[in-house]
Amino acid sequence: NIESAISGGFMPHMLTRMVPMAAVIFGLDRISKIYVVEQLDLRRVGEMEVIPPFFNLVMAWNKGVNFGVLNFGDDGRWFLVALSLVIVAVVLIWTRRGRGWLVPFAVAAIVGGALGNIWDRVTYGAVADFINMSCCGFRNPFAFNVADVAIFLGAALLILFGERRINPVTRD
Repeated sequence: NIESAISGGFMPHMLTRMVPMAAVIFGLDRISKIYVVEQLDLRRVGEMEVIPPFFNLVMAWNKGVNFGVLNFGDDGRWFLVALSLVIVAVVLIWTRRGRGWLVPFAVAAIVGGALGNIWDRVTYGAVADFINMSCCGFRNPFAFNVADVAIFLGAALLILFGERRINPVTRD
């Protein structure tokens, strides 16, 4: 319950670390989208070469999850908003006993990125993806955004290192 979470140290300890980091990640995602999608008007232009072929801006509206998987069309955005909020809540609950800085950083990356993509779904009706990276004769057909990078990084950190930080091994 909430009272035990607060008295157990989750709220003051973990949230004081996670909230500022999640806010920074959310802010970076929003700034990048405001600049690229709106100021550079990528939604109208569609594509811009930045450092060809390695780094380009390519407008893609993602109505699904990663790479358009689970695309339920226009009506599915509210399902994905709700699903994202549930995932954020589950990650927060799962990490309530985390220690150190790694777990709060990883969770903040996931939360900040998820909130950035939720903002897009509510505001634009789809997630604004625009970063495209290709190399060595391979043209990558997919685009992603700052929020996606944060979510991937946070999830990778939790998978690789999170369990040891959340449930430290005790020696008798």
